[in-house]
Amino acid sequence: MSQLQSSWEMHQQSLAYLPETELETMAASTSVPEPTGEPDRTVPRVCGVCGDRATGFHFNAMTCEGCKGFFRRSMKRKAMFTCPFNGDCKITKDNRRHCQACRLKRCVDIGMMKEFILTDEEVQRKREMILKRKEEEALKESLKPKLSEEQLKVIELLLEAHRKTYDPTYSDFSKFRPPVRSSSSKRGAERSSSILTQDLSSEDSTDLFGSDAFSTFPESVEPPMFSNLVLSEEHDESSSMNVNFSHLSMLPHVADLVSYSIQKVIGFAKMIPGFRDLTAEDQIALLKSSAIEVIMLRSNQSFSLEDMTWTCGSNDFKYRVSDVTQAGHSMDLLEPLVKFQIGLKKLNLHEEEHVLLMAICILSPDRPGVQDTSLVESLQDRLSDILQTYIRCRHPPPGSRLLYAKMIQKLADLRSLNEEHSKQYRCISLQPEHSMQLTPLVLEVFGNEIS
Repeated sequence: MSQLQSSWEMHQQSLAYLPETELETMAASTSVPEPTGEPDRTVPRVCGVCGDRATGFHFNAMTCEGCKGFFRRSMKRKAMFTCPFNGDCKITKDNRRHCQACRLKRCVDIGMMKEFILTDEEVQRKREMILKRKEEEALKESLKPKLSEEQLKVIELLLEAHRKTYDPTYSDFSKFRPPVRSSSSKRGAERSSSILTQDLSSEDSTDLFGSDAFSTFPESVEPPMFSNLVLSEEHDESSSMNVNFSHLSMLPHVADLVSYSIQKVIGFAKMIPGFRDLTAEDQIALLKSSAIEVIMLRSNQSFSLEDMTWTCGSNDFKYRVSDVTQAGHSMDLLEPLVKFQIGLKKLNLHEEEHVLLMAICILSPDRPGVQDTSLVESLQDRLSDILQTYIRCRHPPPGSRLLYAKMIQKLADLRSLNEEHSKQYRCISLQPEHSMQLTPLVLEVFGNEIS
């Protein structure tokens, strides 16, 4: 008996923090293991006392809730019952209240033990521990970062802005001057492309990024500060009729694509909360400096890791590295650009994170020509806080590990890409036969750079 008492005391200590019903069930189940191992779940369990539907092991035996309560009350009151009959009444669900003596005897016969019943002090202590645990959980929950209503509204506005300025069908691409892929320069460019693809196929996924694309807008977007720059569709089409495609055959199409994408960046920026509070001069400075970076961010949605191409609908609008070289850009830009796109894709950003990153990219106070840097910085800080809170609240690990830092590093990478793009653009624009194929909007945004 002393051995039983010792093991029972250890058992009581291990179950001190469980609710009473859980403790009773666990105590019973650990005392009497299932004789056949895993029970048959299809067989209904019955109370060993009265035959009613059992709810589990209670005080070391399989019983219903009624017999569990009866045994506990009887043991706590130290009740002494006497059978009014011959002492061997058959207990059933219907007559179990008729003879308490035989019912209690049946409880003991099937193995129910009073030692498994908690004392009033134990019950009180357990209740206090449960209450304390609930209070601790409530405090922990209250300390968790949460997105405020205002922050959620900003995210909603940015998502709406992006969706209004991005068409995943790329249907407007057919309105551009058609892509002309020159066979004469194809072999060398495709060789460079294939080498690049092989080099990047094993890119380390620890320094990588998310999703978005060449944007599209259902109606023409012509912000007031750029209204004198945006080229009409008729001018876009007629300007290419006399172009000699023997050199840079993809330049007219890519110029139209970039011009179109700039308009979508403008449309997106206008809907960023706080952007219109800036002066027209600061809006222009921010857009001119960030346009190509945001285009690179958005183009990631169409980028494919399988073949390292930007796929924008049909095969006519499937762009390889070789196509971009035929628009006048060299591998000094394209190799780091493709690496950037791979990194962007592998971070697997949520759409919310991506639109926040684009807005943060646009609202950079250190852009050349920005006058009210403090206002721009406050707008950017607000978006950065929302992004960090979103990551903590909504982006599950392991993807969230150092995610904010990786995203900010991508903005630094974009600056380097922007510089290289500017260098290569200048080489193209200085040649009259090539600059005439560019649109007025491209010439305005990239040509007269703020220094």
